[in-house]
Amino acid sequence: ESQLVESGGGSVQAGGSMRLSCTTSVSSLNRYCMGWVRQAPGKEREGVAAIYTDNGREYYADSVKGRFTISRDNTKTTRYLQMNDLKPEDTGMYYCVADPRSTCHVQTTWNAWGQGIQVTVSS
Repeated sequence: ESQLVESGGGSVQAGGSMRLSCTTSVSSLNRYCMGWVRQAPGKEREGVAAIYTDNGREYYADSVKGRFTISRDNTKTTRYLQMNDLKPEDTGMYYCVADPRSTCHVQTTWNAWGQGIQVTVSS
């Protein structure tokens, strides 16, 4: 079972930027789909972005496309979510997620979840 630990987060004004990081304890990350899910207060969870470890292909929700970028380090154990041009509607708890899969896409159903980290964007 993988352990996922998020860092980063906090508060920023609209239009600002923030970077989230997630480190995993899984030693072998071949054929893993790794991503981010967020949940705003009173709203359902929303898949934000995902990246497939084998080919580095990235996937994004329409709501963040062009503003957010998911990436990983060379060891694949740490992935990042660079968030630019943040909007108040981006406020929420952001969760790092990962599963071994043969395919990858943005979704909210995952087996492995981090503890979550708060992102607050003020207008």
